[in-house]
Amino acid sequence: MISTPGSHQTQDDAVPSAPSAEAGDRVSPAAPEERPARSGATAADGARAVVRRRRISVLLVVALLAYLIDLGSKLLVVANLEDRTAPIQVIGDWMTLQVIRNGGAAFGMGQAMTILFTAIAAGVIVVIWRIARRLYSLPWAIALGLLLGGALGNLTDRLFRSPSAFRGHVVDFISVQHFAVFNLADSAIVCGGILVVLLSFRGSNPDGTVHGAPAAKAEEKPAADGEDGQPKA
Repeated sequence: MISTPGSHQTQDDAVPSAPSAEAGDRVSPAAPEERPARSGATAADGARAVVRRRRISVLLVVALLAYLIDLGSKLLVVANLEDRTAPIQVIGDWMTLQVIRNGGAAFGMGQAMTILFTAIAAGVIVVIWRIARRLYSLPWAIALGLLLGGALGNLTDRLFRSPSAFRGHVVDFISVQHFAVFNLADSAIVCGGILVVLLSFRGSNPDGTVHGAPAAKAEEKPAADGEDGQPKA
């Protein structure tokens, strides 16, 4: 069928047809809104990952310092004090330096259980490393670093010192009157343990959260509102 110029059919052919409703339905209207949400979530996850890496770095630095200080002190006292018959007075008779090889735990307990204490020290290191995978708190990083450095210091003695591997005796040299003979690794473990207890009492978690915080907010909300449940003027 031939159409003359200007006819209704010719005009319809010259004007491009509008996109159908089905073609428009192919583009989800929520897609532009999902992109900013996803990018925001990705940025938040990236920021948390950076914080976690920094906290792990703090943990490792503290652990390395505690370990090196303990190892260096043991090498010095073994080389210079182990053959001395009389202890060196530091604070009168209250604190002295004398080398004692300890096959057990604190206060000389468990002398026949050296292998067990070696396994316990290795287990502590594994537990600390597992906690570090979700570490976002700086105080927890310091506390766990002290525990890790101290555990590594005493574990090194048990693995490499006499009388044999895995049965080595720990070098203790700080003697306090009416107390135990200990070393700097023990001191790091005690300080780290005390810090962990304090953080736990405060409600702080290794992941940076505070347990019990939502309940506290829920209790404070009625006090801020009026008796009829409406906000106070």
